[in-house]
Amino acid sequence: MTAAGTPEITEDAVRDALRDVLDPEVGLNVVDLGLVYGIEASPERIAVRMTMTTPACPVAETLVESARRAVRAAAPAVPAIDIELVWDPPWTPEMMSEIARGRFGWPGS
Repeated sequence: MTAAGTPEITEDAVRDALRDVLDPEVGLNVVDLGLVYGIEASPERIAVRMTMTTPACPVAETLVESARRAVRAAAPAVPAIDIELVWDPPWTPEMMSEIARGRFGWPGS
């Protein structure tokens, strides 16, 4: 709990919230797709670094806004929610979870 008596949000809780954000083109969540590069969570701010499979992704803006809404729903008391779209390192299929690779029938699943 924070000093104000609200439960403190953890990186794991943010990651779980992001599992509700689905890429509409493939029907998998952004966590299993390997699009979430980093999460920092504190009572004052939650910062998420994420990427897209390609800089030309037509749903990038939608996914960023969906991520912001999912994190806000999981942490309504946190004043700042920052979702940063990054391109380094470039996304590769190896970043996907075993579940996602299995869905596509790719090696490592």
